[in-house]
Amino acid sequence: MSVLVASDLDRTLIYSAAALGLDMPDAEAPRLLCVEVYQGRPLSYLTETAAGLLAELVRTSVFVPTTTRTVEQYRRIRLPGPTPRFAICANGGQLLVDGVPDPDWDARVRATLADACAPLEEVRAHLRATADPAWLLKERSAEELFAYLVVRRELLPESYVKELSQWAEPRGWTVSLQGRKIYAVPDPLTKSAAVAEVKSRTGVDEVLAAGDSLLDADLLLAADRAWRPGHGELAAAGWTAPHLTVVEEKGVAAGEIIVRALGERSSISWARARSQAIRALSRGRG
Repeated sequence: MSVLVASDLDRTLIYSAAALGLDMPDAEAPRLLCVEVYQGRPLSYLTETAAGLLAELVRTSVFVPTTTRTVEQYRRIRLPGPTPRFAICANGGQLLVDGVPDPDWDARVRATLADACAPLEEVRAHLRATADPAWLLKERSAEELFAYLVVRRELLPESYVKELSQWAEPRGWTVSLQGRKIYAVPDPLTKSAAVAEVKSRTGVDEVLAAGDSLLDADLLLAADRAWRPGHGELAAAGWTAPHLTVVEEKGVAAGEIIVRALGERSSISWARARSQAIRALSRGRG
C-alpha cells in the first residue's frame, strides 16, 4: 500500500450528538451509525454512508486514527472495517501497534519533553490556580503527558484561553479550546511526529491527513494533501495551506465528505502504484 491516511477522530470523522449539526428537517436526516458507547450510552456517530466509505479506506490504505484521546478513550471506539494496525493517541504521545503501546516510542517522547518544555505539574498547578469553580467541571492529565480542563463553555470568560496561551507559550506549551475542553499540550508533543514514525516503518509514498483543531495543524502541514471541515478552531481562524482542501460543510456531513475525499485520493494513488509495479515487473521479465 502506497498511501498513509492519518485522520483526527472527534469532530473530523466521528461526532457526538451535540456536534452532529443536523440542521435539516428530521425526515431528511442521514442514517447514523454509533461507533462509541460510554457508560452504557451511545456517544459518537458517523453517517452510514461514511461508515461504508471508511471501511473501504481502511482496506486500501495504511489508515491511522490520530487522536488527542488517551489510549483508554480510543479503545471505546469501534470503527467500521478491519482494525487498523497503527493508531496514534495522546496527540502523538502514544503509538499503538496492533493495539499495544510501543514502549520505545513512549520513552523517546518522554525524553524529548523532559528536555524541551516546562514540566506537566507546573502547568497543572497553574490550571488549578486560575480556573474558576463557577465554570470548571474537571481538571485532568492524559497519559501523564498533557493536561486539560472540562468546562461549562457558556460560562467560560472569552479572555481565559488567550491569557492561558500567553502564559503557556514561553514555557513551551500550546493551548487549544475544543468544545468543552481546554487542552494544554507540550509543543514537541505532535501528531505529525508520530505519523512520520509510522511512515518510516511502513515505507509509504504519500501521506493524507484530516483534522479540525489547532492541535491538528502540524499534522495537516506535514501531509502531502490535507482536508479540514467548515467547523472547529482552524475554520474559526480561517486557517489554510496550499495543499489543504477546505470542506465547507459542517458537522457529520463534513465527516462524510472528508472520508469520501480521502478514499478517492487513496484509490487513485493505489491504482498508480499498482500500475507502476506491473510495469516494473514487465521490464524485469523482458
